[in-house]
Amino acid sequence: MHDLAPLARFGSLVATDLRDVTSDPAALDSAGFWAVSADFEGRLTCARFGDVRTEAVPAPVPGRWRGPAAEEWTSSLDRAAYTAGVRRIREHIAAGEVYQANLCRVLSAPLTGPGEHDVDELTALLARGNPAPYAGTIRLPAHGVEIATASPELFLRRDGAAVESGPIKGTGRTAADLLEKDHAENVMIVDLVRNDLGRVCATGTVTVPSLCDVEPHPGLVHLVSTVRGELAPGAGWSQLLAAAFPPGSVTGAPKSSALRIIDALETSPRGPYCGGIGWVDADCGTGELAVGIRTFWIDRAATGGPLLRFGTGAGITWGSDPEREWAETELKAARLLAVASGAYEASGRTAG
Repeated sequence: MHDLAPLARFGSLVATDLRDVTSDPAALDSAGFWAVSADFEGRLTCARFGDVRTEAVPAPVPGRWRGPAAEEWTSSLDRAAYTAGVRRIREHIAAGEVYQANLCRVLSAPLTGPGEHDVDELTALLARGNPAPYAGTIRLPAHGVEIATASPELFLRRDGAAVESGPIKGTGRTAADLLEKDHAENVMIVDLVRNDLGRVCATGTVTVPSLCDVEPHPGLVHLVSTVRGELAPGAGWSQLLAAAFPPGSVTGAPKSSALRIIDALETSPRGPYCGGIGWVDADCGTGELAVGIRTFWIDRAATGGPLLRFGTGAGITWGSDPEREWAETELKAARLLAVASGAYEASGRTAG
């Protein structure tokens, strides 16, 4: 369905009047305001909009979004396959091939009934049911990009030459649930992000201003760190994305080994999930891309009709317990799926 007008929304920023769409990251250093969606597998969509304004996320309109019921979701990896994958990654760690790898699964449910299934209506529900610092919409139906994200994680923020990343590793219902494994995992990924940024930043400028801060989010807490640097002369978005993508927190360490293991164990493409989602203002030299977690997207090319998809995963280390890691993926998904089902709308309160 291509009747929905192109739109991008990031917090209180709204962009309309689509002017250009390209897959060339060099455009992000040219001119204009761009919405950016980078799939985990590498497909890049940059959309330049002519009108950018500030407005509040609209309130959900009852009945406007018709989401799938909880029982309609299926997973690319079931519990047995996922826990087997965790055990396999521990074997790779024991063999010295990798220190940590992120194992993810993609949930899918059919979108049925009347209406256009506008992801911006889902964003309105998420804004009330699961507020997030990097929430947003990218709606480009003609280009196969329809995303509603409630991401809590900063992938890359840029202001001129200054660049910053905010990797998340470690999840629990409360701070008391966080284990030594969570802290060790966070430190591992911080080291990886430091190395990634070090490839495009001036020597000696990469720092870690904060390490393993406990950050509360709806229904859970995360460990979050901050890595900063100054881009080397001549480095722009093309070089920055080439050095840092895909995000280290959703791949593993070393990244090349983790990606090879992910490819062998996961049965479904991640798509926008675990990619990069956000905006770039080329005129001001600023931008903010989130890691595409807590993210829904519409797949209209699916056999049998449009599907709503959502990804969830966990970082696996030698200290991982397979059942606990499965439970973490369930915890990360539960609240979001309840909001997307319209449970918030039906009850008048936050779902989950």
